[in-house]
Amino acid sequence: MDPSLDTWDFSSPLMSLWMNRFYVYLGFAFGISLWICFQIVIRKQLFIFKDKNSQKSVPKATGDLMTNGYIPLQKKEVFVSGVKIFYGSQTGTAKGFATSLAEAVTSLDLPVAVINLKEYDPDDHLVEEVTSKNVCAFVVATYTEGRPPESAEWFCKWLEEASSDFRFGKTYLKGMRYAVFGLGNSAYASHFNKVGKNVDKWLWMLGAHRVATRGEGDCDVAKSKHGSIEADFRAWKTKFLARLQTLQKGEKKPCDGNCKRGQCESSAREKEQQEEKSSLVRNTVKNEASERRAMITPALREALTKQGYQLIGSHSGVKLCRWTKSMLRGRGGCYKHTFYGIESHRCMETTPSLACANKCVFCWRHHTNPVGTEWRWKMDQPEMILKEAIENHQNMIKQFKGVPGVKEERFEEGMMVKHCALSLVGEPIMYPEINRFLKLLHECKISSFLVTNAQFPVEIRNLKPVTQLYVSVDASTKDSLKKIDRPLFKDFWQRFLDSLKALAAKQQRTVYRLTLVKAWNVDELQAYAELVSLGNPDFIEVKGVTYCGESSASSLTMANVPWHEEVIHFVRDLVDLIPDYEIACEHEHSNCLLIAHKRFKIDSEWWTWIDYNRFQELMQEYEDSGGSATFSSKDYVAKTPHWALFGACERGFDPKDTRYQRKNKSKDISGC
Repeated sequence: MDPSLDTWDFSSPLMSLWMNRFYVYLGFAFGISLWICFQIVIRKQLFIFKDKNSQKSVPKATGDLMTNGYIPLQKKEVFVSGVKIFYGSQTGTAKGFATSLAEAVTSLDLPVAVINLKEYDPDDHLVEEVTSKNVCAFVVATYTEGRPPESAEWFCKWLEEASSDFRFGKTYLKGMRYAVFGLGNSAYASHFNKVGKNVDKWLWMLGAHRVATRGEGDCDVAKSKHGSIEADFRAWKTKFLARLQTLQKGEKKPCDGNCKRGQCESSAREKEQQEEKSSLVRNTVKNEASERRAMITPALREALTKQGYQLIGSHSGVKLCRWTKSMLRGRGGCYKHTFYGIESHRCMETTPSLACANKCVFCWRHHTNPVGTEWRWKMDQPEMILKEAIENHQNMIKQFKGVPGVKEERFEEGMMVKHCALSLVGEPIMYPEINRFLKLLHECKISSFLVTNAQFPVEIRNLKPVTQLYVSVDASTKDSLKKIDRPLFKDFWQRFLDSLKALAAKQQRTVYRLTLVKAWNVDELQAYAELVSLGNPDFIEVKGVTYCGESSASSLTMANVPWHEEVIHFVRDLVDLIPDYEIACEHEHSNCLLIAHKRFKIDSEWWTWIDYNRFQELMQEYEDSGGSATFSSKDYVAKTPHWALFGACERGFDPKDTRYQRKNKSKDISGC
C-alpha cells in the first residue's frame, strides 16, 4: 500500500472540514446572531414590564402628558416667602443685630430685607404682611425713660393708637407672623425692655401671630441671662432660626416648642398675655351682645368735662366759645361776625356727634373725642339734644351776669340763641338725624353753620338746606391731606373729591375752609386752585393754624403757625389763580381772610353778610312747600360794612367794640 495514500485517507475528515470551512463559519455566525437577537427580545420584554408597573403610580393626567412628550414640574407650596427684619436703634446696636440676623437667615436660602423703622410707614404697608407669607422680626431698643428710639417713635405711636382703636379691630393683622427681640438695661427696672414688650403686645392685640417667644437682651452683664446682650441675642437668634426652619416645612408648632398634648407651655408672661386676650374676647362678646354702646364713656366724660364741655345725652355736647365771652364784654366778635354778620354773643357752639373720622394734627381738642367711620353708638333724639343744648348754653351765659365789663343789653340778647355753629368738635353730619336737627333749629329761628371734614359725600348730597355749609379743605394733595388730617377711611382722597363735587350742587351758601400750616400745605397753590374749580364755593376762608399747646397726638409747634402777613401773601397768590374770586374781608385778630366769588360783588360793593330774617322766611316757604320752593345763596344776602372789608384800617374789628390786649400771653384754645 502506498504510504502517502494512507496518510491522505487518515486525514480526509480534516480535509473535508477544511474544504467546507465557509459553511462552518456561517453556522457560527448564525448562532451568535440568533443568541444576540434572543437577548434583545428578553431585555425588551423586561423593560416593557417594568415600565407598565411604574405607570401604575403616575396620575392619569400626568400619564397623558407623558404620552405627549413632556412632564410638568409639580408646583411646590411655599410656607415662608421671605423674612423682613425691622429695627429701631439709637446707638446702632439694634441695627447691628438686625444685620447679623439677616446674614443668618440668608443661609436658609430665604429672601431677607432689613428695614429701618424710621423709613417705614405702617399705615400704608403693615397690613400687607397679612397675606405676604413673610415672617417679620422686630429688633427694637428701649431708650431713655422707656421711650422708643427716635427712629421708631412714629411706628410705635401708630401701633399703640391702632391697637386701642376699635376701627382697626382685633383681627386687623390676622395672618401676619412676627417675632420680637428687645434691647434694654435691667438696671432701669421700671422700664426694662418696655418698647420690645409694647411692640409685642400691640401686634398681638391687632391679631398678628407670634411665631417665637419674645427675646430680651440685657446690657447689664451681671443680670443678663447669657452673660451679655450679645449672648442674649445669639440665644434668641438660634431659637428664631430653628422656628423659621420649622415654618418653612409647613409645620405649625407653637412658638417655643415646649408643647405637650397640643398645649403650649410658654413662659409666665405668655400665659398672662393669653389670659389678657381671653378677657378681651369675653368683654368684646359682652359688648356685642348689648344693643349699642354709648359714645361717651365714663373716662371720656371726665376728660371732656375738664375741658369745659357740657355733655348732652350719650353723644352730644355744647361749649361756650371765647368769642361769645368777648362780645358779651364789648371786646369784639369772631371772624364770622366780620365776614357774615353773626352776633357772636348770641351764637351757640355745639355738636350732635362728638365722633370724628379724622385725627387732624391741628385739632384743638387733642383727640380726646372718639373716632369712627360710621355711626355705631346709641342715638339720642334731636329734640332732646337741641333742648338741652340751649339750656346748657343759657346756663353758661347766666354765669356772666354781674361780671365786670359785661354789657347788660348783650347779656339779655345772649340768653336768646340766634345762631348755631355746628363746629364744636367731631363730625356733625355723621349724626343719622342731622336733617331733623337742622329743621328744629330753623323752626326756632336759629341759623345754622355746619362744618364737615369732606369725608361723607353721600351725607352732603342728602343734607337739607343750611344757612351756610362749610367743608374743611386742609390740603390740596393726597399726600398732604393724609399727613395733616390723618383720615380713617382708606379711600379718603376719593371721598374728599366726591364731597367737593357734592358741595358744588348745593344752592345755599357754601364755604371752603383752608387752614394753613406752615411747611406743610402752604406751597400747593395750583392744586388748591384746581380744587376750587371742582367745588365752586361761594366763599373761601383762609386761616392760619392755631397752636394749641403740646400734645402727644400732634407734632405741631409754633414754627408751623404762619404770620398774618404770610396768610395775606398766600391769599393774594391764590386769588391770582382763580379769576372768579377776589379778597373781600379780613379779620386780623383771627389771622383769617375771606375770598368771595364775584357774584357777591354787586355794583362794586360786597354783599357777604347774611339777612338772617330773610333766610328764615325762605326756609319756612321751603318747608311749607314740601321742598319745592327752593332758593339760592343770593336770595338772603346783606351788604358788608366798610370796616369788615379787606384794606380797611379797622382790619376786621367792629368799631362799636373796644379792642382789648391781654397782658398775659396764655391762650384760650376754645373757639369756633
